[in-house]
Amino acid sequence: MSAIRLLVLGAVRQHGRAHGYQVRGDLEYWGAHEWSNAKPGSIYHALKQMAKQGLLHAHEIAPSTAGGPPRVEYELTGKGTEEYFALLREALVTYDQRGDVKTAALGFMVDLPRAETVALLKERMRRIEEWRSSVTEHYIPEGGPGQLGHIGEIMNMWIHTADSEAEWTRGLVARIEQGAYTFAGEGEPFAGLLAEDAGSQ
Repeated sequence: MSAIRLLVLGAVRQHGRAHGYQVRGDLEYWGAHEWSNAKPGSIYHALKQMAKQGLLHAHEIAPSTAGGPPRVEYELTGKGTEEYFALLREALVTYDQRGDVKTAALGFMVDLPRAETVALLKERMRRIEEWRSSVTEHYIPEGGPGQLGHIGEIMNMWIHTADSEAEWTRGLVARIEQGAYTFAGEGEPFAGLLAEDAGSQ
């Protein structure tokens, strides 16, 4: 799964309509350029590609004051909204050693109802345990990772990462079940968006 698709669709959705500078500014504000492939070029490319795919509607608005092409604002289409929620749900349940998709999903989890988010995160814990079992059963010798020499440390790292992630996910589920954050249908959620003119040139 591409984190950039989820990030861009989610950022546009939070604004209703957004131009490339706004999306780029929000993602930089969230630090996405540090933990994902959300670099300026990939953001603009994703906007254009998803408009071609019918996920975003491109509105040409005022001409550029610098003499360039007209500024374009993007808005999710019905198909884009379906894609966004499908990506978000999949990202919340999928266990992957890479953190970019998971981190993107956390930024948008409040777009789902609280009970659904909890259910998806519990499914994530089940999949982590399933993944861990497959590693210990199929890849680790009976004598433990040490039998593989220093390569065994890769297995150790995988298992520790999975255990840490499972523990963190349990804590997140508990916080959400205790009422943390504002989810879909509960009121106005925290969006973390930059001001309208921030990030524009």
